[in-house]
Amino acid sequence: MAERAARQLRVTTTGARGARHALYVVLLKDTRRMGRWGLYVGETSLDPDLRFDQHKTGYKASRYVNRFGLRLLPQLFEHFNPLRRWEAVELEPALAEAFRHAGVPWVEGGH
Repeated sequence: MAERAARQLRVTTTGARGARHALYVVLLKDTRRMGRWGLYVGETSLDPDLRFDQHKTGYKASRYVNRFGLRLLPQLFEHFNPLRRWEAVELEPALAEAFRHAGVPWVEGGH
């Protein structure tokens, strides 16, 4: 359901000249929650793998990714990247909302 929601969003700057930003989605797991599994949506000018590593080491980290992040879910974001900054900033909250609307019980990020 999350992949279907991500594929429904349309972008215009994917691969455009000057497109250097990326969206990324992290799988979250918290065994104390009713809905143990969740997603974190972020935007970066770095490679998503590097940004995930930064979260896990505590550098400019989301507390959710730092504590509960398991891995990136490239099937949910690779088709968007790379993007121009303005579109990445607009798409980040839209993607988080699409996941919520699709029924993902726990979604963080998407600011």
